[in-house]
Amino acid sequence: MQATHTAVVIAVPAAEPAVATHRTALDRAASWGVPAHITLLWPFLPPSQINQEVLTALGRIAAQERAFTLTLDRIDWFGDTVVWLAPAPARPFLTLTTALTARFPQAPPYGGAFTETIPHLTIGHDHPRTTLQAAATAVTRHLPITTTVTTISLIAGAREPGDNWHTIADFPLAPLPR
Repeated sequence: MQATHTAVVIAVPAAEPAVATHRTALDRAASWGVPAHITLLWPFLPPSQINQEVLTALGRIAAQERAFTLTLDRIDWFGDTVVWLAPAPARPFLTLTTALTARFPQAPPYGGAFTETIPHLTIGHDHPRTTLQAAATAVTRHLPITTTVTTISLIAGAREPGDNWHTIADFPLAPLPR
């Protein structure tokens, strides 16, 4: 299947044991093959516009932010329709999203649909509140989840079921100070 979309994300494999079952049932992006992640920029550029200049710019932006320790220790909601894990600290995600948006103004976060960007790892959405609440309760048993973030990823795929999303490139963050 040909890629029709791209995104810049921070994959969070450490969250998979806690969220994978719930995301598979409750988050359509999981059915596309998108791993547990925190979005930095979606939608990004069309796949046909990804070239060496774009890849170089992404690498430079990533290198401006230091690697950091991420903790997921709190469930939150967007209304009654989206349940998610809140990352701490949020600042590195916001800094990266701001830098990406400044460099690629033609690709505002979430297509410009929201006035505020809130970093989050989606557990589920658009299901009955009771179903989402049950998932939230189950995920809470696995918290806190702590990991070190060292890269951002450019991923591409189609918004259709199947494991069609793949990583185009990973871009390292600046190393942690010793």
